[in-house]
Amino acid sequence: MKVLFLAPLFLVFIVPVSFAQSETIFSGMPTLKISEGGIERSPEKLARKDAANLKCVISKIGAKYYWASRENKEMFREESGAFTTFFAIDGSGYVRVIFPEVKDAASLNVYRNGSEIRLR
Repeated sequence: MKVLFLAPLFLVFIVPVSFAQSETIFSGMPTLKISEGGIERSPEKLARKDAANLKCVISKIGAKYYWASRENKEMFREESGAFTTFFAIDGSGYVRVIFPEVKDAASLNVYRNGSEIRLR
């Protein structure tokens, strides 16, 4: 009788999770790729054709985030200032995003050779 009682209880907790809707949180193409190897970081500006091959999609199911364009790797989200960073839980990579509504706040003014260069 205990087994029959536990089986319906198990289904009550599992069934709602299977019906959770996937929501696309971010979809875009990168303009910059940063490769990291130990203590060295190598930024690389991407051409449009190369960026199209690296399209990134992050989705949310329930309270969890997934890197949909990378085999649905689970991620966690961190926010700091104007940046939102999604980290793969297995340490395989991260995606840093500046959402349009805070992009101007993240703009920086840099001076090179006496001339102002506005970075976005």
